[in-house]
Amino acid sequence: MKIVLLLGAGKSATVLIKYLLEKAAEMDLKLIVADTNLTLINQKINGNPRGIALNLDIKNADERAKAIANADLTISLLPPHLHILVARDCLQFNKHLFTASYLDKEVEELEPAIRSKGLLFLYEMGLDPGIDHMSAIAILDKIKSKGGSIKSFVSHCGGLVAPQSDNNPWHYKISWNPANVVAAGKQGAIYKQHNTIQELTYENVFDQVRTVSIEKAGTLAWYPNRNSIPYISLYQLEEAETFIRTTLRHPDFISGWKKLIALGLTNELPLSYQKAKCPAEIVQQLLTANHQIGKFQHWVKEDALFEKQVKSLGLLSSSIQAKKEEYSPASLLQELLESQLGMNENDQDRVVMQHEITYLLQNQEYALVSSLVLDGKNAVETAMATTVGLPLAIATTLFLNNKIDLIGLQRPLSATLYQQVLPALEMEGVRFIEKEIKKQAS
Repeated sequence: MKIVLLLGAGKSATVLIKYLLEKAAEMDLKLIVADTNLTLINQKINGNPRGIALNLDIKNADERAKAIANADLTISLLPPHLHILVARDCLQFNKHLFTASYLDKEVEELEPAIRSKGLLFLYEMGLDPGIDHMSAIAILDKIKSKGGSIKSFVSHCGGLVAPQSDNNPWHYKISWNPANVVAAGKQGAIYKQHNTIQELTYENVFDQVRTVSIEKAGTLAWYPNRNSIPYISLYQLEEAETFIRTTLRHPDFISGWKKLIALGLTNELPLSYQKAKCPAEIVQQLLTANHQIGKFQHWVKEDALFEKQVKSLGLLSSSIQAKKEEYSPASLLQELLESQLGMNENDQDRVVMQHEITYLLQNQEYALVSSLVLDGKNAVETAMATTVGLPLAIATTLFLNNKIDLIGLQRPLSATLYQQVLPALEMEGVRFIEKEIKKQAS
């Protein structure tokens, strides 16, 4: 019997657990789901005898080591800063590790040891990063195999709210980690455009509403996502004049979020204030302390959309009770996002991804667009949980069935993975629509 250990039973785990348990009997698989919330685990296991709930404090080294040592493969859906603890244990006990999170420098330092032990540590195996890599590389490999040369590559991705559940002025609901929503863009952005490296500060990431039209999703706004430059070499696109990875939001979200940043309401450092009973009092004190109260009052008065947005978040509320003794602006904002923009039971989220590729083939220029629009079923089986969890689950089943022969520290950039995972995703309804046109000579 193969034993898979899943660390984390949060928002992104639902579909992954369901998929693996559906395959468990035929694969003779046992799935151990570890979290501090046993009630949550048992809800997601739903009585399946192949699923086991494990109450685990991931920071308890002995408990963590025992759980990893007893498994054949560990899947981590923990916050990114905890992955290094898991990676070191997996290395010590000769266990494979899969995760949807970005590859980081601490784990990269383990690569020689991972490879020497014949282990597979598969990182960035979710939606973005993950499905974006596989779907893009599949297209790029096809173009290159015909002798094509890539001029421009732009990849958009976003977790949004489906139109049928869109009932707030942000046009957004929380379907994944709200801390990541608050932290979005804080690292600034670097990308390549028209053969020039562009670097944006945090404030400049949201300085304008850049739009893109997506079939079945309409017009959305995008902002450049982190540092695109390392992916140029990973995608082998050094010849491309433009290379940008982006995040998608509704245009109204961008205009409102820009103002929250300018007011300092996404700052993580606590500011001194007297004990307050409600968000309105806290915001008043925070904005007074950082000399932004006048700007805030002006925007609320003059910008009708922004007034609706801050009211919908509860930033002007005197009826919402403060839950903590101390807040940073970011922690207050995160708490309000969770409470005011959370998904109701029957709400549906939406995942949108679109690759836009311009290439030359036999002196003819082509524009290719490949798009994915997927709506979730409800607040539990979300599109986000589907697109983050399914790639991990599918890769796990392929690996345990000896259909993946990779070792070392890997991202899903090889044909070995995309040729098997993308068709399996299509079987689950995660399907791209591809259109290509010849461009007229200028």
